[in-house]
Amino acid sequence: MNHYETVFILNPVLSEKQIEEAVKKYETLLKSQKCKIINKEDWGLKKLAFSIQNKNSGFYHLFQFEGEGGIINSLEVEFRRDERIMRSLTVKLDVYAQQWADKRRKKNQSKVKA
Repeated sequence: MNHYETVFILNPVLSEKQIEEAVKKYETLLKSQKCKIINKEDWGLKKLAFSIQNKNSGFYHLFQFEGEGGIINSLEVEFRRDERIMRSLTVKLDVYAQQWADKRRKKNQSKVKA
């Protein structure tokens, strides 16, 4: 099993319900492909460094998951087909990136508890 991290940017004109539906769609897609979702983060509305589709901001979401390499192709195809997604990036995590991601996740969880 490989470890991956996917960040995608949703269109800022979407309602909260539409955002939840989009995130749920990709979560369901990953689970249907027998991937284990390790972490989900909603980074909220952020300003973009440059405009995409004449938009200057977007809703950022992150998935950290384990799965086989074949899922990435179908995930990327779904991202390209979905007009709610402005950009996406999926990276395979090496050992050091996994350690850093675990440290970041634990730090974020401790902030939530405090």
